[in-house]
Amino acid sequence: MPDQKQNPDNLSSLRVLGELTPGTVAFVGSGLPSGVPALASEDSHIQFLTETGLLGAMSGARSHNGMGFAGSDGLPVGLRPGGSVSSTVDVAAMLRGGHVDIAIIEPSQVDPQGNFTHWITAGSGGLHAPGFAVDAVSGANRTIAFMSHVNPDGSPRIVAPLSSPPDGAACVNLIITERAVIRVSHSGLSLEELAPGWSADDVISSTSTPLDVADTLKEMTPAIPTNLPVNKLWETGLSAVSDVPAGAVVMIDGFAGPGGTPHYLLTALRDHGAGELTIISNTAGIARVVNFGTPPGKQAIDHTILIDNQQVRKAIASYPVSPSASRPTAFEMAYRRGEVELELVPQGTLAERLRAGGAGVEAFYTPTGAGTLITEGKETRTINGKSYVLERALRADFCIIRGHQADTLGNVVYKGTSRNFNSVMAPAARVTIVEVDEVVAPGILAPEQIITPGIYIDRIVIRPSDFSPYE
Repeated sequence: MPDQKQNPDNLSSLRVLGELTPGTVAFVGSGLPSGVPALASEDSHIQFLTETGLLGAMSGARSHNGMGFAGSDGLPVGLRPGGSVSSTVDVAAMLRGGHVDIAIIEPSQVDPQGNFTHWITAGSGGLHAPGFAVDAVSGANRTIAFMSHVNPDGSPRIVAPLSSPPDGAACVNLIITERAVIRVSHSGLSLEELAPGWSADDVISSTSTPLDVADTLKEMTPAIPTNLPVNKLWETGLSAVSDVPAGAVVMIDGFAGPGGTPHYLLTALRDHGAGELTIISNTAGIARVVNFGTPPGKQAIDHTILIDNQQVRKAIASYPVSPSASRPTAFEMAYRRGEVELELVPQGTLAERLRAGGAGVEAFYTPTGAGTLITEGKETRTINGKSYVLERALRADFCIIRGHQADTLGNVVYKGTSRNFNSVMAPAARVTIVEVDEVVAPGILAPEQIITPGIYIDRIVIRPSDFSPYE
């Protein structure tokens, strides 16, 4: 390792790394932040997300499987085992949707309120060019400004006021430079750490805003995160759903037949017994009456088992009734008796409301259902001569989904059309539990093969080999 006193950027990069803990998902923007992943060990269990869509970026020009990728600066980077590749749209959804713990950005300027101007904006001749920085800080729990303390001409970059309108408002929590670590709070800026060779007076004189010196001021030292493994694998379905409380909102995948339905987790939720549930699903349990692929003499396990167990208070669904009037579903009969409530949603709108919930989009306009009963009680608007209805995002406390394979990081692949609502539900819940046939080591699933990245999965349960999705 180079001598840190002779390499201040390396020391400050290590200090940034010290803010991360095992299991952290950290967005690294372009500029100085893009160098932080290179200092993390491969077994650090920190997931670095780049502007280019890499989740699991690491040092090196090539990843473990020989593939080459570009990082936030467009330079070659590696991808650690279990890393995945996402589109720009998916990266934005991860950022806005609150799936990133810490955003590490390089601003041009930061003020005492935590407002910042991005360096791209500063260099664009008066034109704003915030890039992904604004998306990153909008959903991250914390934001670290990793930057040079002064410009090449010696002028301060920590200032009041900013020299141009902010790209981010009141979002920076910590500033780390080659000279100091400065905490941002409601009361202003506090100098907490000094890099070797720098005094408090040096830092104050190169900061163009008042700076309090903390009573606990100390020397900046590199801090390497402890490499503790993150375990997402649960022994049984019942243990995985044991903390689902009464009154919870639960997303449950399932299209019509047995494909994609988390049968094992459904039975676990029934056995757990939590009641007064609001379930969000494409159906409210029709596999049992349509019998798609059901063996003779058997009944498919679906949402019906929760209805029969009187655990459901309300369903938000697209197909709550049977296609056959002579064979009503359990939910349909309970609804007629006044025992359950129903919010009916067109299937495509359901998918988009789920996607919006996971992507941090609170509401959107759609033409679907305009002029029908679907719009009752909802805001409508005419745009370009066409009627639209405002639909709100769907989010849940828990989500139970069905995958084919997962690795120990939680990355999931599906089998054929059984993907259906699984992948769009996973990001939209506080706790997402996946039921799979097999769990493999990170790196077995190819980066482009991964459909649901592990940052969306909290718990993994292996369906027992002797379990039957039929009763």
